[in-house]
Amino acid sequence: MTQQGNLWCAVVNNSNDDKFLRHIPLAVRMRPKKLTDVVGQEHILGPKCFLPKMIQRDSFGSIILFGPPGCGKTSLAEVIANETNSGFVAINAVMSNVAELRRIIQDARGAPRPPILFIDEIHRFNRAQQDSLLPDVERGTIRLIGATTHTPAVYIISPLLSRSHLFQLEPLKEDVIRNYLLRSLYNREVGLGSSGCDLADEVLDVLAQSCDGDLRRALGNLETLVMGTATGTRITLAHWEAFASERHIRYDRDETEHHATISAYIKSMRGCDPDAAVYWLTKMLEGGEDPRFIARRLVIFASEDVGLADTRALPLATACYAACETVGMPECGINLSHVTIFMALARKSNSAYMAFNNAREEVRTHPVQSVPNYLRNQPKSMARQLNTESYRYAHDYPDNITGQSYMIEPKIFYHPCDSGDEIALNAPRRKRRNNDQEICG
Repeated sequence: MTQQGNLWCAVVNNSNDDKFLRHIPLAVRMRPKKLTDVVGQEHILGPKCFLPKMIQRDSFGSIILFGPPGCGKTSLAEVIANETNSGFVAINAVMSNVAELRRIIQDARGAPRPPILFIDEIHRFNRAQQDSLLPDVERGTIRLIGATTHTPAVYIISPLLSRSHLFQLEPLKEDVIRNYLLRSLYNREVGLGSSGCDLADEVLDVLAQSCDGDLRRALGNLETLVMGTATGTRITLAHWEAFASERHIRYDRDETEHHATISAYIKSMRGCDPDAAVYWLTKMLEGGEDPRFIARRLVIFASEDVGLADTRALPLATACYAACETVGMPECGINLSHVTIFMALARKSNSAYMAFNNAREEVRTHPVQSVPNYLRNQPKSMARQLNTESYRYAHDYPDNITGQSYMIEPKIFYHPCDSGDEIALNAPRRKRRNNDQEICG
């Protein structure tokens, strides 16, 4: 095991000293020591996957582990260090700085083989801090393992990502968590076996279901339940209900879960599923999301996805935003639910959204057209003097359609959808188009 000074050292295995164990959280005590002990994540740790082979051959460079809280990122980093007999230093990006990184890397340069630097919450490092890692990651002075709950492409600089292997971990499944809880409950060496407590099956189920795939949280809840009851107690739903009178929902505002949930909310409304849309709405509100943020998304959705198919959508969404401003939580949740269900049930048209995108692409990629003279704000006498076409006043023509072109080089950006109100709105244009075709025929 590589050791350089007092910095680079082996991962400390769990001690059998009861006094020592009492002060270490169960989730830390139960961390796996070998790759075969790691639960879940078969999609990256299965027998045919690359990561286990890289670890077995000790042939990996730097690694970024991306996934939600409690899915095993830190445990996997420690297992990799143990399996490869590597020196190991773990830091948290929230509390570290460039000066500390320089000290750690300076010590690593004297090591006989590249040690592992584990940086938890690596997304918290700013660009300068991430840049400071690049030279030694590229030279192989250190092997970086970064852990993040954030989308790496957004929060980690491209040069660092390009020099690392990226692996995404998933929330753990309920059956995996349930089995791990049982193992922890009856493990007498580092688990809770010495407590003599037992769990009713329904408590095991609710522990596994209520942690949102976060094994660390599930183990913390189990430990609190056991430590808060007398030795040898059978823990029932009554104990759980007393403990969990207010369930904590994992919802990291402004972070990965925030973006995933608002995406599910928008797509549920777009897909005309009011039940799913209200569910994701409720998750956001219960997780502490600002209701005005949701209301702003509804205002956008009203034009982007409902659009001309139901012209009530935009005023309804803006009214909802006003309600969130004036009423506030929790009552404005009712307003949000009202408008969410309306948006989900409304006929959909993205024609206004697509027309804007098409016109923007035209303006950005082609020479900008001049305004025709007859559309400029000029008197008719000037038009006669210049011998140019005069502006035709739309109210003098049937359905306000003059037949006059409003661009020098006409382009089509708006393609109507045959949905809801948009059918009636386009009826005059369709009639004129049909008449023009008959005349040409």
